[in-house]
Amino acid sequence: IYRFLYSDEVQIGPETVMTTLYTAKKYAVPALEAHCVDFLTKHLRADNAFMLLTQARLFDEPQLASLCLDTIDKSTMDAISAEGFTDIDIDTLCAVLERDTLSIRESRLFGAVVRWAEAECQRQQLPVTFGNKQKVLGRALSLIRFPLMTIEEFAAGPAQSGILSDREVVNLFLHFTVNPKPKVDYIDRPRCCLRGKECSINRFQQVESRWGYSGTSDRIRFTVNRRISIVGFGLYGSIHGPTDYQVNIQIIDYEKNQTLGQNDTGFSCDGTASTFRVMFKEPIEILPTVCYTACATLKGPDSHYGTKGLKKVIHESPTASKTCFVFYSSPGNNNGTSIEDGQIPEIIFYT
Repeated sequence: IYRFLYSDEVQIGPETVMTTLYTAKKYAVPALEAHCVDFLTKHLRADNAFMLLTQARLFDEPQLASLCLDTIDKSTMDAISAEGFTDIDIDTLCAVLERDTLSIRESRLFGAVVRWAEAECQRQQLPVTFGNKQKVLGRALSLIRFPLMTIEEFAAGPAQSGILSDREVVNLFLHFTVNPKPKVDYIDRPRCCLRGKECSINRFQQVESRWGYSGTSDRIRFTVNRRISIVGFGLYGSIHGPTDYQVNIQIIDYEKNQTLGQNDTGFSCDGTASTFRVMFKEPIEILPTVCYTACATLKGPDSHYGTKGLKKVIHESPTASKTCFVFYSSPGNNNGTSIEDGQIPEIIFYT
């Protein structure tokens, strides 16, 4: 620091950068502080992102912290596999678990959190027991999005971990297997390595009454002009008042006849002509000019339905290019949905 003050020379290396940053902060030398942050930014990688994030939060460096979080979002699996992950503090762990933009399956994220809990027990000189792991995790446990797992992932991991109570395990199994689903105290919003704002388009201009269901899927084909990620549909609900529906939703590659994503779930409606959100567990990447089929198979009473459907719907965003959806009727085993009328009015997506 004396050399810098008298000659503006900067000699920073991996071994000295953190102590130099601490000293620059303590003695209010912002120019040297900026050199340290620049050095750390240039050497930021997935395998040291958590270590640098902890330091950035400690030294109140929001720009560096933001860059660390972006790196963790893009390479989540590599970042949580690095040694530095289990050394972070509980507040940093919670800050990461709260993010919607992590690119990792929830079951793997849970496994990493269990590793962190075991390391934290050792730091606190506690026996590594189920109860102590639950204790050191505290509110971090509530930030794991168990509903995003498949029932097989949940059964093989969290259900046998001993960290969840018996009641929580039963409630989550019920959430996976029955409709209407019991309320669980865990977030079911998909995590996705996406930027920007959630968008949606509605292809119908009018809503009418009485669309029936007999076990056949409602289907509509579509293409888009740019790469997007679909996260769910908006569906119509009952004409008979508040009702629960069971539903299976799918996105299918039409040419390959390949299911790209699906979810067996349910939704509650209030009897109005509104649409009701039904979400996939993970975002589904949609490529330009490829033809896809949106599919919804509902079990429940007669619903509202859309009419005066548009063949082309354009979503305009102030921060992104226009997203153009073109719809086509889906041949074959279809419950009647077409371009002109039917179910699946809304597609919810990120650009």
